[in-house]
Amino acid sequence: MSVLAIDAGTTGVTALVVGRNGDVLARGYQEFQQHFPQPGWVEHAPEEIWQATLQACREALDGAPERPTCLGITNQRETACLWDRRSLASPRRAIVWQDRRSAAICTELAEAGHGPRVSELTGLRLDPYFTATKYAWLARHDERAWHGVEEGRIALGTVDSYLVARLTAGRRHVTDASNASRTLLFDITTGRWSPQLCELFGVPEAALPEVVPSYGVIDRTDPATFLGLDIPIAGIAGDQQAALFGQTCHAPGDVKCTYGTGSFVLINTGDEPVRSEAGLLTTVAWGAPDGSLTYALEGSIFVTGAAVQWLRDGLGIIGAAGESEPIARTVPDSGGVVFVPALTGLGAPDWDPTARGTILGLTRGTTRAHLVRATLEAIAFEVRDVIDAMTSEAGLSLPLLKVDGGASENGLLCELQAAQLGVPVERPRISETTALGAAFLAGLGTGVWASTAELAGTWRLDARYDPGPRDDRAHARWRRAVERAKGWAD
Repeated sequence: MSVLAIDAGTTGVTALVVGRNGDVLARGYQEFQQHFPQPGWVEHAPEEIWQATLQACREALDGAPERPTCLGITNQRETACLWDRRSLASPRRAIVWQDRRSAAICTELAEAGHGPRVSELTGLRLDPYFTATKYAWLARHDERAWHGVEEGRIALGTVDSYLVARLTAGRRHVTDASNASRTLLFDITTGRWSPQLCELFGVPEAALPEVVPSYGVIDRTDPATFLGLDIPIAGIAGDQQAALFGQTCHAPGDVKCTYGTGSFVLINTGDEPVRSEAGLLTTVAWGAPDGSLTYALEGSIFVTGAAVQWLRDGLGIIGAAGESEPIARTVPDSGGVVFVPALTGLGAPDWDPTARGTILGLTRGTTRAHLVRATLEAIAFEVRDVIDAMTSEAGLSLPLLKVDGGASENGLLCELQAAQLGVPVERPRISETTALGAAFLAGLGTGVWASTAELAGTWRLDARYDPGPRDDRAHARWRRAVERAKGWAD
């Protein structure tokens, strides 16, 4: 038996066929276009996401030794999609999670005193990052599309909802609790859409999808629409929650860090939401068929891998991201250089959009190797700051950190991370843990795997990094530099 997983990311769609032992049997990938109509605006054409999904799945299926028995979906979160319930055509492009056009609406709501209640119900912050603020912008600025929403012709949802609608030829309009919990419209305690929040953001509750469990059969794919396949759709989760599940972090206290353009650290907190006073987000990790919810604390770090890309593309001091490790290893430390990569502001736990990138400690003896090493150290420091806040607030100890994403291939970064946390860092053999999580959810929902314990048995170690001496003085110097980086932009 095998499972087809669709990972609809921010720049492309990955499709994996995953076997019962957790191995990847085949894969496909297709990029789609990024649209930037104005500074700070980011849009995707839903039809282009759908066509990329078909192409990636076709490629994976062509390379697979067997026909998959079920399908799971994971997706970029918070992106606001609209589509016609009958034709499935989109009246406008989707507004992507990175888009900042709703910042003024967030400020307006915060100044009106709504922030504390929004955080209480959702575990989130009033920030353009989240879906409801994008819907509120559309209600004000796209009268034609929003009129269709109010009439009931146009459906609202995130990318998972849109893909399920396309896969089922419009039969189902659903999402799962992990995605719903990122919209600012979902009460994470009751597990339902909040009428109060829908009213606050001006979103008709009837336009929102039904919230279904993250695993268990939801519907079947329509063969006339989806490559001739008639298989159950049995798993849905937002990308970071899917990565948590794919890393088999099924018990309270289990932590994963995905190193991507930014980094996302999630800790499983069990069946009770843990509220954060330290700039972390409380989110739903996944929902079970019996209606119970598993929660997580999440730290969103805006710039980690992007800092290495900046060394390559902005400064030109490395030719490829993979050069960062050998160059950084030519020096024993950063020579006192500290780089705060607040290139788009600071995320968790500092949350300062006015912070800017800062390099301190330069001398005549500073070389590019020192700056490259300072960049890797900064990533390790950022993750330590988030995990220190997480473990303190959740009251949980950290036995080890599971890592994935592109930068997890950097051995020096993993060594620095282990030293800063004082616990081992483990990298799995399969790095595509987001898609793997979607496959695991679907397979768990259809009996491919009988339990999370059986899933845990499929996890395979690629490399383990045990902690060396922790340089707390360097971390203290980092924290001083962070304070200097804050409040720079007007």
